[in-house]
Amino acid sequence: MGTRWPWTQGSCWPSWPGCTRPSLERVNAYAGPGSTLRKTGEELAALRRAGLVRLYLGVESGSDAVLRAVRKGVDAAGMLEAGRRITAAGFDLWAMVLIGGQGEASRAHALDTAALINAMRPRHLSALTYLPERGTALGDAAARGEFRLLTARQALEETRLLLERLEVEPLHFTSDHASNYLPLKGGLPEDKARLLSLLDGALSGEQGIKPELWRGL
Repeated sequence: MGTRWPWTQGSCWPSWPGCTRPSLERVNAYAGPGSTLRKTGEELAALRRAGLVRLYLGVESGSDAVLRAVRKGVDAAGMLEAGRRITAAGFDLWAMVLIGGQGEASRAHALDTAALINAMRPRHLSALTYLPERGTALGDAAARGEFRLLTARQALEETRLLLERLEVEPLHFTSDHASNYLPLKGGLPEDKARLLSLLDGALSGEQGIKPELWRGL
């Protein structure tokens, strides 16, 4: 008779051999605004009770124009409603936004996005920096020169303004994706001054930033 591996016996890797206690502790998922809005509050609550703990929501922007450009299927009001339904159902909401999503209209984009996040009040927020992808509407517009990507300095300035205007407390903030010029991670409000200081150092040239060749997936 051949060896019977633990996963064929109902045991829980990596605590095998002999473990019979289920090892799954948390289930997370990505949520789209459209699919969230199509569910009732009770349907969302039932998913939470069934063990779904955290939902990641690609908010991308607080600008209606950007949300149309990246084809999210909702405007800023719809995105806000989706986020509020997620938190009302008891989920741990992790929102993601795109620095540079409105190109050189950077200040307006930061302010609109900060306002949406302040209204949505997620527990976690990640700020990624937009990188063009061919075959998408915005990526093809960038390739044609119709959409201007941010320079490193502009991306840092937009990140700083977004961070400065965030009022959600407590908030776990990260900007350490491969696309970002400067890795940032901390809690608000306690780390806000430190994170702003790091951005100021990068803008003044005292703090090094990631070379272009190192950005990407």
